[in-house]
Amino acid sequence: MPSMTHEALVELFKNRPTLAAEMLRDALGQPVPTFTEARVESSDLTEIIPSTRRADVIVVLLVGAQQRPAMAIVVEVQLGVDPDKPYVWPAYVILTRARHRCPTRLLVVTIDPEMVRWCSRPIETGHPGWVLKPLVLGPEGVPVVTDVEQAKAAPEVAVLSAMAHGQGEAAEAIGVAFLTAAAGLDQERRALYADVVLSSLNAAARRMLEAMMKSGYEFQSEFARGYVAKGVERGREEGMREGTLKAKAHDVLAVLEARGLEVPAEVRERVLASTDLAELDRWIRRAAVVCDARELLATTSS
Repeated sequence: MPSMTHEALVELFKNRPTLAAEMLRDALGQPVPTFTEARVESSDLTEIIPSTRRADVIVVLLVGAQQRPAMAIVVEVQLGVDPDKPYVWPAYVILTRARHRCPTRLLVVTIDPEMVRWCSRPIETGHPGWVLKPLVLGPEGVPVVTDVEQAKAAPEVAVLSAMAHGQGEAAEAIGVAFLTAAAGLDQERRALYADVVLSSLNAAARRMLEAMMKSGYEFQSEFARGYVAKGVERGREEGMREGTLKAKAHDVLAVLEARGLEVPAEVRERVLASTDLAELDRWIRRAAVVCDARELLATTSS
């Protein structure tokens, strides 16, 4: 049975049909025709392949007023070694090419660096001159999305970025960018993507996002409450005032640092010394928008 990670990756390419073409062009440097529409088509290739082996996603790039197929992209998510894939992947390409009568690419997506080499192995079909070389999108090819505007323009790329780089140094900045972009999504996508992002981030980044959502951060919307309701929230002893004060103070500093702002000693000391929960909540919200950490203390009325 496919894992949640596998299904989440599949959903990203279904929800943003242009994503496959964008990754081929921008991450892998492959030529992609200019197209007017990218459409997800049926991935059922049961002519000669059992339905349980259907391709994950098939995207067709269309051009012109007549919506003529210019290129098809077979997207396969691969998280582990599967000895059957070298035999079925060539069939996926041929059947998709025959169905849509256009050039066809195989894009294999993995977030496991160890899998990149296995997925990239040329597949000898046995026919002279026909060796299938999968185009593999691994973690190194996925952009690190920390820019809010970029995340808003392409939220699926932001989620993919979290899945590929959520354990690295940029995790907190990736999380903040996603949280901002999530405000513009419909409820279903927001809930799915939030679960995926939060489960992909390292512990420090996850705590920071939880703090931002719990404090009434303006971008939280319903998905944060759903996250808390599911019992996924970690590491808080909210019943003890002293522990809560300490946690919120560290959350203020974490948000500032995740945004790349330098925190002067006087600001750090003032935040850690606060005994006002409401003040700390205000500071958490302000930490997400100020341009300089000193602005955090400029007013206590916001």
